[in-house]
Amino acid sequence: MTQSTGLDLNLLVALDVLLEEESVRGAARRLHLSEPAMSRTLGRIRKALGDPVLVRAGRRMVPTPHALAVRAEVGAVVERARALFAPGRDADLRTVTRTFTVLGHDMIAATHGAALFARAAREAPGVRLRFLSESHTDAPYLRQGIADLEVGVIDAAAPEVRVETVHEERMLGVVRPGHPLLDGELTPERFAGAAGHLGVSRRGRQHGPIDDALAALGLRRRVVGSVGSYPASLFVLRETDLVGLITEWGRPLADALGLAVFEIPLALPAMRVGFAWHPRHDADPAHAWLRDCVRELLTARTARTASLATGQPAPAFRFRPV
Repeated sequence: MTQSTGLDLNLLVALDVLLEEESVRGAARRLHLSEPAMSRTLGRIRKALGDPVLVRAGRRMVPTPHALAVRAEVGAVVERARALFAPGRDADLRTVTRTFTVLGHDMIAATHGAALFARAAREAPGVRLRFLSESHTDAPYLRQGIADLEVGVIDAAAPEVRVETVHEERMLGVVRPGHPLLDGELTPERFAGAAGHLGVSRRGRQHGPIDDALAALGLRRRVVGSVGSYPASLFVLRETDLVGLITEWGRPLADALGLAVFEIPLALPAMRVGFAWHPRHDADPAHAWLRDCVRELLTARTARTASLATGQPAPAFRFRPV
């Protein structure tokens, strides 16, 4: 299929895959072409766009600013074309070949990654999942097409982005087994006066809602530093007397490392957990399947939390009491 100018619209498909793989070899494998053939296709794309598209950076290739600017629109056009020729929203997911990029905190992949990979293997074996960690800076990942779905606490989004909140999350404290803080009643004063606190922040911040809640009581904690992810913090906490934080959904990791989790004796604001996507994916059956998967995983997490609070059996696995 070509335009009247002679431009092969199949180049859009190749461009979409090249920008996704950021590799001629990877794109060739995805499109079942030889590397020389893929290189020639990249040359045609460069000529058509008047831009290098992918440039060498050390041992890898990276998109040019122009390629990043058009990536979302290219992906949207390709998706619309696929939807146009698909048999309908009830198309067999087992025939879909896609790569979905999920943006979120490392804890999302650590706690839900295995279940999501397993479901994809059962229901959509042609779907590949790529988890992308949050950056220290905010960027319009969904609008630009860098990510297909953002999962977690959605605290900033472009106006057109769809956001669905699944449940509210709370923070818990976490320390090594036998930590002195676990002996006796835990008061705000004892919590604040612990030897040292470890923060978790992708931006390196060392002040947050806990500090605000302590300040309201005339208290202040000693934050000795921060790390970029909760999984990394747990390994630090296991070997020190520092006091850390963990979300409810991340508790299985703390349990697996034998750490002690406790209620924080402060009134803290709840965090709204859910997912966000760009509206260009609204009518995409494969993306709708991905949203359903994530929704069910987060809902199951909520059900497990509720079962702990009521003492009823959990549907899949049970945590130790707080």
